[in-house]
Amino acid sequence: MPVPVPRQRDTSATESGQAVLQTAAPAVAATGVAQATPQTTTPHTTPLTLLVIEDDPAGGLTVPEILDADGHRIRLRTARNLTEAERLLTPDVHCILLDLSLPDASARTPGATANGSVNGAAGTVNGTGAGTATAVDQLLALRQVLRIAPRHAVLVLTGEDDVERAAEAVRVGAQDFLFRDELDGRLLSRAIRYAVERKRADIAQYKLAESKLRAQENARLERGLLPTPLLEGSDLRFAARYRPGRSRALLGGDFYDTVRTPDGTVHAMIGDVCGHGPDEAALGVELRIAWRALTLAGLCGDDLLATLQEVLEVERPCEEIFATLCTVDIAPDGRRAGLCLAGHPAPLISRPGRRARLLPYENSGPALGLLPRARWPRRQVELGGTWSLMLYTDGLIEGHIGEGKERLGQDGMVDMINRHLDRGLSGEGLLEASVTEARRLNGGELTDDVAVVLLSRAEG
Repeated sequence: MPVPVPRQRDTSATESGQAVLQTAAPAVAATGVAQATPQTTTPHTTPLTLLVIEDDPAGGLTVPEILDADGHRIRLRTARNLTEAERLLTPDVHCILLDLSLPDASARTPGATANGSVNGAAGTVNGTGAGTATAVDQLLALRQVLRIAPRHAVLVLTGEDDVERAAEAVRVGAQDFLFRDELDGRLLSRAIRYAVERKRADIAQYKLAESKLRAQENARLERGLLPTPLLEGSDLRFAARYRPGRSRALLGGDFYDTVRTPDGTVHAMIGDVCGHGPDEAALGVELRIAWRALTLAGLCGDDLLATLQEVLEVERPCEEIFATLCTVDIAPDGRRAGLCLAGHPAPLISRPGRRARLLPYENSGPALGLLPRARWPRRQVELGGTWSLMLYTDGLIEGHIGEGKERLGQDGMVDMINRHLDRGLSGEGLLEASVTEARRLNGGELTDDVAVVLLSRAEG
């Protein structure tokens, strides 16, 4: 059992390895003081430092020498009250030992009232009677310590007859409690090490949960930015597949959309902003929204693309950024379409009894953002009665075939689509099989964003 010694003033370990712990009446720390962050080094590389906040009216408490797991002496630092503790709470402190028998602090705590209601940064506690108020007041110092040292391990010191309050202290946020009469160097040394490691584990778990929550929020945000086709009243069937090239992302620089205007025309678009980062993804969303607004406003073909280029030039983060685009406007009868290409691969069309092939792509215009005052010719194409039209980005065709440098390319993609059509695949199944096979041929994930849109019509 520790031996009482006359009260002294000592804030460091003595030469014999003992330290005298003293406190005076506590004062609650002021709000808004900068919080120290404990060092992240382990006890194997840096000696642990213990900050003791203790009040012993009997004359002081002597703690035997405390050693860490490697046999190094744990450094002690003592504080008489919370104000002094806040001053001594420097980054080299790893753990705090708080005496729960500090004098009643309710009268000195800003926000405390006569009925025991305390409002602080650590939370709000309401007492309804004298007994409840006393129990709450006995944890005020702990709540203040947790507020000023949220990243530090905290141990509480109490008597054997006060188990309930010690357990409540752990529920409030302390890592563990120790009984004053059983305190010795070996027990305290082990408790400090365990408390520090538990606090580190708690912080790591909190960061992991925070990271997962942030990822979920980002996922919800990115899903909300993906388009919802507006095809009410149309007899066309719609399917799409989207796979960003960025790791763990849901949205890339590729973008697509489909809307039906009041005159019955179905407009479809697919595009690709050069690059794969979040800035490119954001620009893709802006271009998609601008395309939808301009299309619903009645713009089409060259006028639409010229306006989109103006949007790109204003919104892009640097002048080197450009975007390719393919737009298709399908007549209300579904048998004809207008096609505009701005540096983008030509769509693929398949009809019953015929091999799938690329639509004509001669005289296409440049990518958006490359040439000022560029023009984008609109080409009229015949679709027929029953057909499927596939729009895609170059991520689908630029994957490698095997271990060499050869890429799938448009011809390889056409052959692949025809194989799947021969198997009877259509709609979502056709797109899923095509993206999966492109990935397999590449020998792993495709590094570029991939977007594929399929519009189909069956004349009946």
